[in-house]
Amino acid sequence: MATMADVARSAGVSVATVSHVLNGTRPVLPHTRQAVLDAVEELGYTTNTLARALVTSRTRSIGLAVSAISNPYFTEILQGVEAAALEAGYSLLLADPHDDPGHERKVVQLLHERRVDGMIVAPSADPRGLLAYLGRHDVPAVFLDRLVKAPETDGGPRFDQVCADSAEPTSRLVAHLAGLGHRRIGMVAGLPGLSTTTERIMGYRSGLAFAGLPYDERLLAHGDSESAGAEVAVAALLSQAVPPTALITGNNAMTIGALRALRAHRLSVPDDIALCCFDDFAWADLFSPRLTAIAQPSKDIGARAVRVLLERLAEPDRPARTLRLPCTFVHRTSCGCPSEEGIPS
Repeated sequence: MATMADVARSAGVSVATVSHVLNGTRPVLPHTRQAVLDAVEELGYTTNTLARALVTSRTRSIGLAVSAISNPYFTEILQGVEAAALEAGYSLLLADPHDDPGHERKVVQLLHERRVDGMIVAPSADPRGLLAYLGRHDVPAVFLDRLVKAPETDGGPRFDQVCADSAEPTSRLVAHLAGLGHRRIGMVAGLPGLSTTTERIMGYRSGLAFAGLPYDERLLAHGDSESAGAEVAVAALLSQAVPPTALITGNNAMTIGALRALRAHRLSVPDDIALCCFDDFAWADLFSPRLTAIAQPSKDIGARAVRVLLERLAEPDRPARTLRLPCTFVHRTSCGCPSEEGIPS
């Protein structure tokens, strides 16, 4: 197996220069850098990650704890995280907390025991155990998608956060449906306790107020961020004496459940009921009618989380920050509009 010394001899440089090229620790002249990379390729040299970790106390790995298996939305976030980590020379260790606070605490500990340099976590609705563990062990961490209120103490843990806007885009969906003449607009909200659920309900209520419509708590149902829960929630909304004429679903999984419930009740979208959803997804424009949706910058959220974590590793004492990325209104036809033209993006 080729060594760093072999690479140095082949490239005609010092071992230190090889180290600077491979680790990016110091600028190297372009022709020298290329000579080293050519030697690495020719000799088939691979870095001894374990040995480097013993010397630097860094493994160049990131732990990612998101419910990517049970929540399809996180799949795109995972793609963004993976691409940004790879570009920065970091490997990725993935664990699925299944949105369960107890399991979340366990998988975070397992990732920590693998000596990751830092973590990116989509917190559960009850992140107290997560916060306690990260704070006690001083683990650099970035929360994505869902915000948490971490205690701020002198010298205490600082958690950066990256998410999309939730309230304003939801308000925009309400305004759009109200502009089409709907006066009973129902919402299927996510799991209580999640910041995304709270903010989207806030947006729903502010959208109603802006449109001059009263808030009716009977038109708000929780689908618990899952397809099955949304199916039950929509069935309950439709069973009312005066059911809603339009629905907004709080995430892509609940959109699927809502469509199942509407089909079970033999209701056609948008002829019998209009439908808009938070979260666009790959097959949203394959439905008939095509789904009007709020698209989150999922991949960008993942990539930004990696960059913010790397900045935290480089500057452990800098102030914590929260980044909110804008969403996009994707107008299609499930809202009841006759065409997709003429609607501002």
